[in-house]
Amino acid sequence: MPLKRLRYPSLEALLAQELIREEHEGTAALIRELRGVRARGSFTRAEFRRMCRWKSPRARLLWEKNSPARVRTVSRIALATRDERARMEALTSLAGVGVPMASAILTLIDPRRYGVLDIRAWQLLFAIRSVAGNRRGQGFTIAQWLDFLAALRHHARRLRVSARTIEYTLFHCHRKFQHGLLYGRVRAPALPARSSGLGGGRAERAARRATTVGRGTKSPSESRTRQRPRGGARARGRP
Repeated sequence: MPLKRLRYPSLEALLAQELIREEHEGTAALIRELRGVRARGSFTRAEFRRMCRWKSPRARLLWEKNSPARVRTVSRIALATRDERARMEALTSLAGVGVPMASAILTLIDPRRYGVLDIRAWQLLFAIRSVAGNRRGQGFTIAQWLDFLAALRHHARRLRVSARTIEYTLFHCHRKFQHGLLYGRVRAPALPARSSGLGGGRAERAARRATTVGRGTKSPSESRTRQRPRGGARARGRP
């Protein structure tokens, strides 16, 4: 697992020192734009596209396949139910929407109760023994999302913050403690000598790009912010 040894004995200890309370400006603006979705009980295809682009712009060819009528119908079903599993099942019936994407949609619509499930947040929770299974944090199931959501909400209630605040902190802490490639070792075929310079080969470049978009957690421009500014405020990138 690409994480350095954590110096925190528990998630409570980590959050006590690392909690990030401020949202990234661009993400906060998108959340404000979507403020009326819950009251309306559905979202439009244009809103759906903005949310998908925020989470995973490279999957555009997949999520663009959904028609306006399909998006409207599914979103109504998802937002009408009080059953979290049924909500996730509805959203993941849309083309190009897996569990991580659906969790991002819910987070943008209701950040108080939801956070984005992605590889970084899950790996950190696994390392600190707050979740079990799926050590690499890939190929998430709905059951794992429910476990993730329960952990977020527990600590959100305890600290009187949003579930998104807890998830956002996990995302940034993983980047802080990460060691090596996010998706592990990349085995690429031998490349010509001209491809082995500082930029690396094609597979290595693809792996590097994979660490900057999506969660998993959030947009390419936001994920570049890394350094901690003066005054104690942290960099606020997506997700």
